Amino acid sequence: MKELEDKISGANSLEELEKIRIELFGKKGVIAKKFAQLKDVPNKEKKAFAEGLNKEKAYLQKLYDEIYETLKKEEIERLLKAETIDVSLYSNLESKGALHPVMETMDKIIDYFVALNFSVEDGPKIEDDFHNFEALNLPKNHPARDMQDTFFCKDGRVLRTHTSPVQIRTMLKTKPPIRMIAPGAVFRKDYDLTHTPMFHQVEGLVVQEKGEVSFANLKSILSDFLHYMFGDVEVRFRPSFFPFTEPSAEVDISCIFCKGDGCRVCSHTGWLEVLGCGIVDPNVFDAVEYKNVSGYAFGLGVERFAMLLHKIPDLRMLFEGDTRLLEQFR
Repeated sequence: MKELEDKISGANSLEELEKIRIELFGKKGVIAKKFAQLKDVPNKEKKAFAEGLNKEKAYLQKLYDEIYETLKKEEIERLLKAETIDVSLYSNLESKGALHPVMETMDKIIDYFVALNFSVEDGPKIEDDFHNFEALNLPKNHPARDMQDTFFCKDGRVLRTHTSPVQIRTMLKTKPPIRMIAPGAVFRKDYDLTHTPMFHQVEGLVVQEKGEVSFANLKSILSDFLHYMFGDVEVRFRPSFFPFTEPSAEVDISCIFCKGDGCRVCSHTGWLEVLGCGIVDPNVFDAVEYKNVSGYAFGLGVERFAMLLHKIPDLRMLFEGDTRLLEQFR
């Protein structure tokens, strides 16, 4: 008994104590062998012999548990001491963080419009049908709804497919004049070289009294904005269709890779599409009960701008978190 006590008490580590546990309490251990001797003990003495073994086993188990808790506490303290970090020390790491290229591009876009006295508005990412579609001249069963691959929720709401609902919410709570942009994340069921299920848009809206804004104003501000973003490029406006603007246009810049000569990136056209715009459709103003006003709106994909500015070939690279790409933006 004394020898077994000394073995347990003399353990200096959890590993050593585990070996002793197996030696004493294992299926072929000392205690098991003693209980095996019970069959050779005379019947009259079996009860006393078994009681004595059980007391001995219980005592050794209690001693083992106490030593185990002591050694475990010492091991935890040792590990904590070894892993302690002196937060008061200056780091000697040479690496440093930087803004993600998408956020950097978005900040640059926002800075331009804030300087022109545009407010920055925000709204919920889960929208109802009215704000995401109907108020934007997209009534139910309208074929233009098929232009947007939408994530639907069980309650009929949707993950917003553009930041245009923020324009509707702003008009419903504010009276003209309005000069605003709505940057934020949007969601569509796309995933390929140039599309991801979640991406970022910046949409703008200007509303004033009827006759105070025109397509000429829109062309002027967007041309200046694109020169601010891409430098000395040519800008052209092409007629297009958007349900919430009429007339509508898509805006191209001369290819920044081939300088307009034609290459694989611009499909040998010399032009790159960068945003859409137009004069706000009267039906949109009717939905928010605006009278005698006119305005224009525009929208762009931030990832598209980031890819062009940094010459990134695959949109998905912006979301994969590959440090080989991201560390280039320090």
